[in-house]
Amino acid sequence: MTEKKKKHSTNEELTFIEHLEELRWHIVRAVAGVFIFMLIAFLSRDFIFNEVILKPKSPSFPTNILFANISNWVNSIFNTETTALAINSSPLNIVNIDMAGQFLSHIKVSLVAGIIVSSPYIIWEIWRFIKPALKQSELRYARGGVFFTSVLFLAGVLFGYYLIAPLSIHFLSTYNVSQEIENTIKLNSYIGTLTSVTFASGIIFELPVATLFLSRIGLLTPDFMRKYRKHAYVLLLVLSAIITPPDVFSQILVCVPLVVLYEISIFISRYELRRQKQVFDETDR
Repeated sequence: MTEKKKKHSTNEELTFIEHLEELRWHIVRAVAGVFIFMLIAFLSRDFIFNEVILKPKSPSFPTNILFANISNWVNSIFNTETTALAINSSPLNIVNIDMAGQFLSHIKVSLVAGIIVSSPYIIWEIWRFIKPALKQSELRYARGGVFFTSVLFLAGVLFGYYLIAPLSIHFLSTYNVSQEIENTIKLNSYIGTLTSVTFASGIIFELPVATLFLSRIGLLTPDFMRKYRKHAYVLLLVLSAIITPPDVFSQILVCVPLVVLYEISIFISRYELRRQKQVFDETDR
């Protein structure tokens, strides 16, 4: 057994340099995981681009079909012919004007796909680095942390991909300030919009995890979150406006799950406060 493993087994503290060495290897393994999935995505070019990246702009995308059906349902009830709710009903042409544009976009998309797919492994490596610093009582309450963090991030990515992305693509590609100006969408602009909204959604869905951490270190309490609930709702609405097209319908669709996450975060903060009180009472006995 190496000296490092002996120190772990005897719960001895590592030096600062040894901590850096541990962190370096966790980062190396996480980067290796990203690279492996990035390579797989790079080799799966046709599927990644035709079935994932370019699909949200297609009329056959599930979300676009859903909104088209809703539009038809509204028209049948109110006897109208409006198409306001139908999104991406016409194919959107994407152009590339840079010599290396498609190749660089291929690498960028492969990297993003590698990060998203390997995100559970990245979170697991972060957990492995943090785990030795936790007490046995803290480990008991941290079970499932990697699973729930990964699930929340992937759920946010799917939410952004299936809901926010089609709405953003429709609004931004059809918006014009004059009939004399025609929108010609560049490939890197389209990919940038798609990846930014999906990543932003994934990070935002980590709100319950952030709440648990802030509650654990005493910076956040359920009373504080309840007291400033109205202010938080306004901030969530502003956040929805930032990551979605500037129309009320899209903002409401995005803001509703964020409000639900906020209410769940209040429950998590209350649970953590009760747990800390229980641990404190058991220590005093």
